[in-house]
Amino acid sequence: MKHNKRHDPTASKDNRKTLRKNLTPAEAFLWKQLQEKKLSGRKFRRQHGIDRYIVDFYCAKEALIIELDGEVHMNATAEEYDNIRTGYLEKLGFKILRFENKMVFENLPSVLMEIRDSFKLKMIHIHVPSPSRGRWIAAEPARRKGLSADLSPYTKSF
Repeated sequence: MKHNKRHDPTASKDNRKTLRKNLTPAEAFLWKQLQEKKLSGRKFRRQHGIDRYIVDFYCAKEALIIELDGEVHMNATAEEYDNIRTGYLEKLGFKILRFENKMVFENLPSVLMEIRDSFKLKMIHIHVPSPSRGRWIAAEPARRKGLSADLSPYTKSF
């Protein structure tokens, strides 16, 4: 019996590869901010396959999908397809954020903030003196609702 692979299915491999090589200008612009764990240390993949769909960007740690919508999405047929697709992916447990291409170019800081705000876990940094020198280290993730202990004197804003 053949195993049904949910992520990066073989059937869409060539299509995903082609899409990665031919990103839209908005996708390429946002990818520069997401690649190499630049956004809060989260790893994103571009043109990632989930079942029969290919999503623009995917973060496994956050179960987060980011979709960029250009002119092709601005009609009734495309909107209906996007709604069906979004509903299916949400039923699988993914959170989907959608941005218009124009917003990525004109309000990139706001887009990145919205993505960051959607993260389930927040990282805190604590200054721990060592015998040779003090340095910042990553501590356990802090839940969005707050920390059990007050570490505010030891945290660094970013």
